[in-house]
Amino acid sequence: MRTPSSLTPADLLRETLRRAPAAPLLTAYDDVAASRVELSATTFANWVAKTANLLQEEFDVGPGSRVAVVLPAHWQTAAVLMAAWSCGATVVETAAEDDGALADADVVLADQGRLGPLEELEVPELVGLSLHPLGAGMAGYTGPARDFALEVRTHGDVFTPWQQPDPAAPALVVGGLELTQAGLVETATELAQRLGVGAGDRVLVDARTAAEAGPVAWLLAPLAAGASVVLVTAPDLSRLPRRATDERVTATLGTKIEGIRELGRPA
Repeated sequence: MRTPSSLTPADLLRETLRRAPAAPLLTAYDDVAASRVELSATTFANWVAKTANLLQEEFDVGPGSRVAVVLPAHWQTAAVLMAAWSCGATVVETAAEDDGALADADVVLADQGRLGPLEELEVPELVGLSLHPLGAGMAGYTGPARDFALEVRTHGDVFTPWQQPDPAAPALVVGGLELTQAGLVETATELAQRLGVGAGDRVLVDARTAAEAGPVAWLLAPLAAGASVVLVTAPDLSRLPRRATDERVTATLGTKIEGIRELGRPA
């Protein structure tokens, strides 16, 4: 059996596909847009494969590449992150104003509302995401960025990296912290144990908490534990208890709901 020190995020997704391909993996609510999107492990893996093929075939992303992500916590962000790691690239989580980190990136993916400042920085390759609940393209945009939604549709549903990701290669840079591919899995596994996330858990987390905690907490830790995620953007607090019941939520991260355990808090 392989240990976390020899695994990559792509391995975690493959294990999830093997174990429960049809089960919900990531359910996303946006209470402003009044939308709900549910992705099974198979559907999510399909988005990851298409995105990885886009990065690899259009931008030559592979081991040694740096992919800057200027995106909020979102189901499409999850696909972008997993795709970059599947290519063996390093993800740089940064703000649109951090021109130093962006200048070193081979490709930058950003939500449509942040494209203006990035266009002024003249980053090498720029891809915009509308973050539409159903994955539609950018409406009313006429700038130079390529439209993620339009580009990704033309790419294949199966991804084969030109070079398999190296567990020892850098995979995530946030501020002064750098984690390798295996380091992501090890950290996610340890965090899941520390928080008390278990196999079969349905973890509800609001997007603001997810953004503050980072992708290891809201995406990889549940994945490593065999859990699934209910991600809520701009939550209507009055609707959370009913939503938690409907989604069979067993735990929350950064949100308190009566009768449901809050991860990281004493029972």
